[in-house]
Amino acid sequence: MKNDLFYNIDLNRVPSHIAIIMDGNGRWAKNKFLPRAAGHKAGVETIRKVLKECKRLNVKYVTLYAFSTENWKRPKAEVDTLMNLLSTYLKNEVKTLHEENVKLNAIGNIDELPSKCVEELKKGIELTKNNTGCNLNLALNYGGRMDIKNAVIDIIKDVKDGKINIDEIDENTISNHLSTKSIPDPDLVIRTSGEERLSNFLLWEVAYSEFYFTNIHWPDFDEKELQKAIYTYQSRDRRFGGIK
Repeated sequence: MKNDLFYNIDLNRVPSHIAIIMDGNGRWAKNKFLPRAAGHKAGVETIRKVLKECKRLNVKYVTLYAFSTENWKRPKAEVDTLMNLLSTYLKNEVKTLHEENVKLNAIGNIDELPSKCVEELKKGIELTKNNTGCNLNLALNYGGRMDIKNAVIDIIKDVKDGKINIDEIDENTISNHLSTKSIPDPDLVIRTSGEERLSNFLLWEVAYSEFYFTNIHWPDFDEKELQKAIYTYQSRDRRFGGIK
């Protein structure tokens, strides 16, 4: 595979978990004098390319920030377009994901999504639940603050029920009550389109993640750009607060 690489990546040090804030669909469309819906459709094509490359490079976990709790504030027509694209993507792609041994998962309050999205999502999760390849996690109706709040509520309930001793609560207790409890923390967080903020994404989990920001809009983010992000990640000295 090394002959196919754009960058001199060490394939033995590829990040295990890459989380991506897919930003810039609307700006990409605007630059091309197209409706925002066209940008979102182009973004779906990028998901296919990036996921395929992640699998090829043996990235074990990919988490995509697909729809945040704040995205409901967007115009109804755009939200409807996003939901239609989600259900269409799941309907068209789940069989292929299953054939490629990808395990589909979702984090966030998915029950508040349109019923057609929930149905397709649950069907996909059920179909792929025993797969052992790359794990694709879709963050849908997800917000980091909401997730932490829900974890605190669940911990309080467990204390009241005698399942947890309050003196034994530690960081692992909180991690194990988040919607990401079955997913390792991200090694690398990528955000496209020039913004340099988390936008309420995985606030607890990214405490020691490496961040990579690029001006490339999500629809233009391809295999070469992914490799560039990984190459940059591998140049970092990850000490986790200690000294090497």
